[in-house]
Amino acid sequence: RHNGQVIIRHDDSYRFRSGDTRREVYHLSGGRKRIVLTRPNGVRIITICTTNGEIILRRRQLPDGQTFVLIDNRNFYRNDRRGNGQGHVQHLDLGPLRITIPRERYIVDGQRASRRDLELALTAPPVEPITRDYTMEQIRRFERLRQKMRRVDLTNLTFATDSAYIEESQIEASTELASIMKDMIARNPAEMFMIAGHTDLVGSEIYNLALSDRRAEAVAIALTNYFGIPPENLVTQGYGEQFPVIPTTEAARQNRRVSVRRITPLLRNSAR
Repeated sequence: RHNGQVIIRHDDSYRFRSGDTRREVYHLSGGRKRIVLTRPNGVRIITICTTNGEIILRRRQLPDGQTFVLIDNRNFYRNDRRGNGQGHVQHLDLGPLRITIPRERYIVDGQRASRRDLELALTAPPVEPITRDYTMEQIRRFERLRQKMRRVDLTNLTFATDSAYIEESQIEASTELASIMKDMIARNPAEMFMIAGHTDLVGSEIYNLALSDRRAEAVAIALTNYFGIPPENLVTQGYGEQFPVIPTTEAARQNRRVSVRRITPLLRNSAR
């Protein structure tokens, strides 16, 4: 709980492990941690996080020493001696959102959209100017901030009640989207995408938060295992029952869903 809001957080570096990946944890000053994952091919994923698990820095290091910075929030945490991350998620007053594009191009139906529509949703610039960088924690917590970027709703991929299981046929239906994401990462290895999980309004708030987080993680794992998208280019977050697309308190499969947003411009001010 933070300022009366319940947030679900987990160590997503566990999702990056596969096969003989080695995980090492080093304890730094102020309670911070440095987590190093070394894959059999020599690629290293290095994450520095706060006591609370907020990501300060994440980078991918290739065997030849070439490094790609995926998340760099060091300026925000530089004076945080306790390493607990408090004070870096203060409320953001961004005002009302003004969208000047058709709704179907702002929130794209992943099942009906053409490849061109999907590509535009993920590569298009923000719908309003971004004049500063934001932390990953701010992006996770503030929907109004995330709304600066278009999103793709995976309407072809919904879940049974109380389940995070994905049918193989549903995974295959995401082939076009996964192909676009891979192409974008090939062009820019530091591209970052957020996978957001949701539930309907049946069940308790806390339980639904955890369930939605598992759904987001299940989709991220499928994107990696089936399509080869590097797991470190994906972040997952569950939002429970907070953002239903169907306004009902009854069980609704449409609300048990996952969406994808490109968040690179929010992490790295595109105006610079």
